[in-house]
Amino acid sequence: MLNLEDILNKWEEDSKINQTDLSHASIETAMAHSRYLKLLSLGKLQLKKSQLNQKSLLKDKWLYYNNKMSKEEIDEHGWDYDPFKGLKIMKSDMHHWYDTDKDIQKSEEKVTYYKTLVETLQEMVETLRWRHQTIGNIIKWKNFEAGG
Repeated sequence: MLNLEDILNKWEEDSKINQTDLSHASIETAMAHSRYLKLLSLGKLQLKKSQLNQKSLLKDKWLYYNNKMSKEEIDEHGWDYDPFKGLKIMKSDMHHWYDTDKDIQKSEEKVTYYKTLVETLQEMVETLRWRHQTIGNIIKWKNFEAGG
């Protein structure tokens, strides 16, 4: 599993440009771009996997809450035989049960985590894609300061 906090900590280092060795910074940019592009690809795959798992879970929970799941399947998931604890629930109130279901919440949290991770990595890759312009601007500024 990709860890967003680790990626952000690494980005804190990788996002710095060594202004005393701009040729090395330019080489480091290509390596960092490759590293973050790889992480972005892995993040996209993990996001898709978590979305597909959530769809399966939602189908299973629909079957469960609508009393269409066999006892064997319920046992397989480790769920209670009576999700409503004897209460009679109107169909219009079912969303309350879905919204507060711990398994669904955990799945939604995972999907949100990977969406955030992918969006963050996209920003990092985009920043690296244009870093050559930043390095070029630093060089121009240093020439200006030197009187050239």
